[in-house]
Amino acid sequence: MTVFLTVVHVLVCLILIVVVLLQRGKGAEIGAVFGGGGSSTVFGSRGAGNFFFTKLTTGAAIIFMSTSLILSYMGTGDSGSTLFPEGEEPATEETAPAAEGADSPFVEVPQAVEEPAAPEEAPEAPANP
Repeated sequence: MTVFLTVVHVLVCLILIVVVLLQRGKGAEIGAVFGGGGSSTVFGSRGAGNFFFTKLTTGAAIIFMSTSLILSYMGTGDSGSTLFPEGEEPATEETAPAAEGADSPFVEVPQAVEEPAAPEEAPEAPANP
């Protein structure tokens, strides 16, 4: 069943891609590659009907989404694995502030602070000649 649905899914995906690319767009579409304006004669003298492509796109999209959901549901199946096995609760870590003088794995290390050197006397400005 999974193989059949996968084949249907891939075929519908390809059909959906082709149908979307063949639709008339606001700009140049892939139909222009096959000879410009003459490519519309493939679907009749009036060109591809908007109604035909709209219905075909809608149907392909519905089938594509349905097969996607069914395949994902079938893929999960009854794997039996969960994030948290039943009966076990996730471990929580409770921390309390350490009391003054208590043994703590974290020791504060004083940082050496360098004082800025005293500025040297500025040289005198040259006199104006």
